[in-house]
Amino acid sequence: MKILLSLAALAATVAGAPAVAEAPSSAAAVVVRYADLDLYSAAGRRVLDRRIDAAVRDACGSASDADLHGRNAVRACVAQTKRAVAAQRAAVRAAALRPTGERFAAGR
Repeated sequence: MKILLSLAALAATVAGAPAVAEAPSSAAAVVVRYADLDLYSAAGRRVLDRRIDAAVRDACGSASDADLHGRNAVRACVAQTKRAVAAQRAAVRAAALRPTGERFAAGR
């Protein structure tokens, strides 16, 4: 299982900020893998959230402390990208908590 983080809005945000270091080239999506996580547990959900946050930070890049415009662009990119993937994150977490046929049968 994996989440595809849509980063189309990210590309538009970062494209206007040439001073941003490590901006994504032309990536349209970032894959966050979570098949190894137990999303039934709070710890597994926290790890998923950390992976999503790391992917967003990697995709948005960074800017020098001296580059106010670049830092603002990175902040805007992070905020916009997190909003864009919030529904996918919620759907994955909800699906993990939804009982499946296997769990129901195993619980009998």
